[in-house]
Amino acid sequence: MVRLGSIVMHVSEIGRAAEFWGRALESQYELVHRDHNSATFFPKDGPGVVLQLTERNQMHLDLNTDSLEENAAEIKRLESLGARRVDWPYRPDVPVMADPDGNLFCVC
Repeated sequence: MVRLGSIVMHVSEIGRAAEFWGRALESQYELVHRDHNSATFFPKDGPGVVLQLTERNQMHLDLNTDSLEENAAEIKRLESLGARRVDWPYRPDVPVMADPDGNLFCVC
């Protein structure tokens, strides 16, 4: 079974976006990574959806599975629902797919 693991959101200026989302979500999320073009926020109270901000135009969802076998089965299931695989040069090791409207997501 897949579960929503993270939301990757495109931003125009990482400093401004990290400051805004850090303050907006401060009671529930904490900033755990920040570099020159990305920031990652994890839920403070254990498991949950991770928020990643990036200046690279890579807006997408990450769907997580628990094993390689489950990952392969979910990819086949998602393809049967109308998803298609997409060539993604940034992470050739991660299966990137598009929904019927072309919205990107990874199956990790």
